[in-house]
Amino acid sequence: MFTGAIEAHFTGWDWAVLVGYLLLTTWVGHKMSGQQASIKDFFLGGRTLPWWAVSGSMIATEISALTFIGVPGIVFGLMGDWTYLQWGVGSMVARFAVAYWLIPLYYEKEIYSPYDFMGNRLGAKVKTLVTGLFSLGSILGQSVRVLVTAIILREVTGLSVEFCIVVIGLVAVIWTLMGGMQTVIWTDVMQFCLFVFGGLLALFLLLKGLGWSEVVALNQVVVDGVAIDKMRFLDLTAPFEKPELRYTLWVGLLAMPFQNFTAFGVDQLNTQRMFCCGSVSDARKAMCWSSVSLLITLLMLAVGSGLFAWYQQYPPEAALAAKFAESPNNVFPAWIVREVPVGLSGLILAGAFAAAISSLDSILAALSQTSLSVIYGQERMEEEGQGARMVKISRIAVLIWGVILTLAGLLLWEIYRRNDDSDLIGLAFGMVAYTYGPLLGVLLAALIPWRVSGRGLVVGTTLSVLLVAYFRPELMSILEMIGQKDLAKALIESRPKLASEWFFPINALITLACGLGGGFFKRE
Repeated sequence: MFTGAIEAHFTGWDWAVLVGYLLLTTWVGHKMSGQQASIKDFFLGGRTLPWWAVSGSMIATEISALTFIGVPGIVFGLMGDWTYLQWGVGSMVARFAVAYWLIPLYYEKEIYSPYDFMGNRLGAKVKTLVTGLFSLGSILGQSVRVLVTAIILREVTGLSVEFCIVVIGLVAVIWTLMGGMQTVIWTDVMQFCLFVFGGLLALFLLLKGLGWSEVVALNQVVVDGVAIDKMRFLDLTAPFEKPELRYTLWVGLLAMPFQNFTAFGVDQLNTQRMFCCGSVSDARKAMCWSSVSLLITLLMLAVGSGLFAWYQQYPPEAALAAKFAESPNNVFPAWIVREVPVGLSGLILAGAFAAAISSLDSILAALSQTSLSVIYGQERMEEEGQGARMVKISRIAVLIWGVILTLAGLLLWEIYRRNDDSDLIGLAFGMVAYTYGPLLGVLLAALIPWRVSGRGLVVGTTLSVLLVAYFRPELMSILEMIGQKDLAKALIESRPKLASEWFFPINALITLACGLGGGFFKRE
């Protein structure tokens, strides 16, 4: 179970702080959970949560260990820089669009999810379709978050990735069962505070050891005779020149608004938090203020540049350099356990661990609510939701989804090991590319006044998922795992290169077009 060399620096005090923080978070979550007398209490926190806590919960879920570790890893990589920041433009545009357009529509009726809204507009079959899409996207997307944290823990503690995934899944189930969305949101607020503290502490220590001017100077490098500014934040490369590039301004302006609009307005992971607010005004404030996450991204980019400068000034020994060459995502965890004072390093890594659990328990609550809404129907859930029976059924659903997501994380680890791509941010966005486009297409179909065919939406969804599967590496890895290496090789050689982010608008349009086309031929 124990491998690697970095774990030698993770002391008994660090272990004590890590375990203590998890116990403290569990205790706080229990104290803040309140009474779970109805499904409205369990899934929506009774709609009594303050907007600032909801906003902090959104940020914590969005940031997670993925940004905390993955963003510095992007910058540290040989050709890495700050161009990831360009995606923030589309993110802010999308959040304000959700706040001022979708939130008032969602609050018109007592609904638990956007899928209730789409089902009311387009019928029960469409609700089943989008709930299935959300479930698939959640399994894919959250598996990445769990995997990221498991990889971190492996590097700094020596525990196997498989063991870490199982532990994260187990604790997430316990947190969710303990108090529903009340526990989820308040534990998320703790993770948000710890992430900010960890990022600021890391940047302070890096600048204390180097100075900002030295960091800037050391981030100007020459690779193969080409001068590279690793703090560059603008890339104007046109999509038709290099369509495989993901960190460009055009991706940020033309593709990422679709992704973020879906993430915050259609994905129940975030919208469930929004529904925990007591009014449209509070939900709107929570959504708009969640844009603060862009500042945390900026902070972690600066940490990435600081790490690159640090290891230019203080070159790592051969064993550590090999770890960095294996994956730049190992850099920040290794620096934390080596350079951050004992105890504080355990606290920062505990935050990363707890954030993965918070992300997972959030999606467990969302998956349980949406699946039960399909099985029982919104009306029956509301009728029986005041009793203990439906709360008990909800807890059983949480347990089932916890097992499914843990198994999905283990499968993704096997796929990840077979690929050379170490860009965990790209992997996360690639996973949700399968479902975000179709989900947005169905939402647009529910908003427009024209006739739409449910079968057409199913056809568009199917085409969209197959299109992404053709361009993404996951299908090829699965084919190799089942012994179809020749077929996988043929598919890889036949496909053109295209960044996954372009599938957000492309698949939304494909799904909407198929729905409208089917509606045109639909009989009265």
